[in-house]
Amino acid sequence: MAIATFAAGCFWGVEDAFRGVKGVKSTTVGYTGGHTKNPTYKEVCSHTTGHAEAVEVEFDPQQVSYQKLLDLFWEIHDPTQLNRQGPDVGTQYRSAIFFHDAEQEAAARASKAAQEKSGKYHGPVVTEVAPAPEFYRAEDYHQQYFEKRGVKSCHF
Repeated sequence: MAIATFAAGCFWGVEDAFRGVKGVKSTTVGYTGGHTKNPTYKEVCSHTTGHAEAVEVEFDPQQVSYQKLLDLFWEIHDPTQLNRQGPDVGTQYRSAIFFHDAEQEAAARASKAAQEKSGKYHGPVVTEVAPAPEFYRAEDYHQQYFEKRGVKSCHF
């Protein structure tokens, strides 16, 4: 098994997208990339922790490649929006790929470069590519949020 960590806006939708991928064994929503230890959702929303809402994806590399996960990451959000996704505004909604080893780093940087050169965006790709720092699991009510509520989106 391997771990990948992505931030692409509200973690509920990001988690839902990755849970549907064959070869993904589990997903966990949480907070990473900031400076506060063991933050709460309320603290993250206060814009004082530096954390992003993120999803930790446990996957079987024999069934799904890291590249396929990167491809999905680019599809599910707008990587040109700085510190926001749609109506959600704040640093916790930033676009980021947190890599776990040198192979993931190389793949993430190459993937970002390909997106920048693709010409499909009307602005620069602002996605952060950084080493995966400590990941803090979000509160239980955030885990598999859409599944628990029988909804598919938090946007209207």
